[in-house]
Amino acid sequence: MKQSTTSALLKAYNSLQEIVVELYNEFQKAMENKDDADASLLEARAEILFEQAEAIIAVLEEQNG
Repeated sequence: MKQSTTSALLKAYNSLQEIVVELYNEFQKAMENKDDADASLLEARAEILFEQAEAIIAVLEEQNG
């Protein structure tokens, strides 16, 4: 894998991780406010993005392993 591809994937991974943290923080706030609908939506989106971030790491490990 080219270095530029690796760099792009790492950048995407880092960006996704930041978004996941933000979504989980908002999820916590929604839970505190007993806003179950928003909390559920935020948690679901955070989980999906977390899985995508983990998939990027798996690809990198497989290619560079």
